[in-house]
Amino acid sequence: MSSKHPIISVVGSSGAGTSTVKHTFDQIFRREGIKAVSIEGDAFHRFDRAEMKAELQRRYDEGDRTFSHFSFEANELAALEKVFASYGATGTGRTRHYVHDGEEAERYGVPPGRFTEWEDFEKGSDVLLYEGLHGAVRTQDIRIADHADLKIGVVPVINLEWIQKIHRDKASRGYTTEAVTDVILRRMHAYVHCICPQFSETDINFQRVPVVDTSNPFIARWIPTAGESLVVVRFKSPRGIDFPYLTQMICGSWMSRANSIVVPGDKLDLAMQLILTPMILRLVDQSKRLKGSSS
Repeated sequence: MSSKHPIISVVGSSGAGTSTVKHTFDQIFRREGIKAVSIEGDAFHRFDRAEMKAELQRRYDEGDRTFSHFSFEANELAALEKVFASYGATGTGRTRHYVHDGEEAERYGVPPGRFTEWEDFEKGSDVLLYEGLHGAVRTQDIRIADHADLKIGVVPVINLEWIQKIHRDKASRGYTTEAVTDVILRRMHAYVHCICPQFSETDINFQRVPVVDTSNPFIARWIPTAGESLVVVRFKSPRGIDFPYLTQMICGSWMSRANSIVVPGDKLDLAMQLILTPMILRLVDQSKRLKGSSS
């Protein structure tokens, strides 16, 4: 962990709402005049789309029904840790983009399902923001979590995550419910062993909980809206968190435990702004003081 070149890591799948968190961070960075560089977790996949399809088939033929993008071995985690370490030490590093669709292909000039070339970060940044699946991994060999100064988990309850994936993949990829179910089943092993443990490493977790019936996610006709949800916000260390202020400022919120508050789903952006802005400012202010003292 390097306070001189702070790293913020947002952990969760895109369907979990990490894009919402990224938007909130962008708002904070713009408002506070903070220069940030960012990493997308997809950039550190080990295989492009065609290679992943071939690898999945190879493993399936060998009897492996658990391999997916969630799996550690499907990603270049050593390379990701190296980038975190490099940025923490010197404020430098590099990343690339995984091109998902035709719109991104037009933007980057690379066919869908392929990676762009590696590029160095812009110089003079104040903070690095990571958003993806593996930003708080801690194993015997990989210790990405050690390099991040602020780790944030974004995860819906499991039935809601399944509903979101089923609807997204059917709408954007033309999958059947059965095909998406197969993907969910294949991912479960890595979800349990690779993804869930990271949410014990995070400093703050935002967990969205629907307040409508999602008992059978495979027949749900629509995704529960923000107004039909609550968000549980858990702080790993509640010391220094002004809970009375937060519950006063966020209408309809309350404390559920000594380290947790519950906020209405449609107040998530406000809650993130109130909670994250002072934390980010402290990281950046400390960074600037350290840089000034060493110059």
